[in-house]
Amino acid sequence: MTITARDGQPISVGQAQELISDPKTLVVDVRSPAEFESSHIPTSINIPVDQLDPHLRTIVSAAGGTMVLVCQGGGRAEQAAAKLGSAGLSDMVILGGGMNSWIQAGAPLEHGEVSNKWALERQVRLVAGSIVLTSVVASALFPKAKWVAGGIGGGLTFAAVSNTCMMGNLLMRLPYNQGPSCDIDAAIAKLRRDQPEELALT
Repeated sequence: MTITARDGQPISVGQAQELISDPKTLVVDVRSPAEFESSHIPTSINIPVDQLDPHLRTIVSAAGGTMVLVCQGGGRAEQAAAKLGSAGLSDMVILGGGMNSWIQAGAPLEHGEVSNKWALERQVRLVAGSIVLTSVVASALFPKAKWVAGGIGGGLTFAAVSNTCMMGNLLMRLPYNQGPSCDIDAAIAKLRRDQPEELALT
């Protein structure tokens, strides 16, 4: 199936593989460096979503083909698409379901040295669940502790409605999730190098 629409629309794993078979396609993984190092799509370039803002126009000017944005579940890729779209990039799509869908489909993967790192979404579930459990148990002695659980529930509800996650954004900044540092300049240079020669020279 040929894909003609762009502007950050979600696509399936099969559609993504069709696009990626074209050498003009750029696969940009917007997860943390540690998540990327754990496993990623072959040929993908890591530019974490929290590092996009200062480099938006440079990235847009460097992109010479369709950009496939990837994260773990799709939420961060949508954030990245909004940021890049505001800077003028329209020729981009989002891998629907992110790496979760890619892995479930049995699509090709590359693994780095940090394969034991937990995905950010799993970390959010652990932290949120632990806080809720602790506050419920503590409420037996300190009744007001139940409001902590309520706050976490409200935060998760807002995260689902707004498709953002403050807890995830905070966890992404922890040293555990940084792993090898992401060299933005090198990533942008790779965006240019991955273009066919006739595009890179224009």
